[in-house]
Amino acid sequence: MDRILVLNASYMPLGMVTWMKAICLLWQDKAEVVEAGERIVRSPSLEMQVPSIVRLTSQVPFHRRRTRLSRTNLLRRDDYTCQYCGKRLPASELNMDHVIPRSRGGRPSWTNIVTACVKDNHRKGSKTPAEAGMRLLREPRKPSWSVADEIRLAVPAVPESWKIYLPSRRRR
Repeated sequence: MDRILVLNASYMPLGMVTWMKAICLLWQDKAEVVEAGERIVRSPSLEMQVPSIVRLTSQVPFHRRRTRLSRTNLLRRDDYTCQYCGKRLPASELNMDHVIPRSRGGRPSWTNIVTACVKDNHRKGSKTPAEAGMRLLREPRKPSWSVADEIRLAVPAVPESWKIYLPSRRRR
């Protein structure tokens, strides 16, 4: 399914919509085409080029969304890397490890869960990293992704025309 980049009236990225929603925004004069795409849609009486980027015609208030604690977001935060040995692995070979084990009152939170390879997760067991003689490569923290970062994470290959509107991703 085609995704269309939506910009606020100030050209700041707001998110993505389907091509059908983008066309509805255009027909309602709520948006204008910034960059046309290659795809064409037809109706019995009309032919229209599907946009790649649309800009809202009036500024809408933007409220930063809370990043949900999930396996996918933890993998993204830790860059699919074991936080004990530093190996970059596929998601299927990584576990979620509670730094302070649940059996000791450790809570599921951004600051208490890290990605770990199966071997290191088993080696640590229900101990703290210090008790297991292991050291975390990075202190776990809640990510502060921008809308541009979220779009980049959601789209496997960001179209070239979008890159000017998506500032470079910050590394931690």
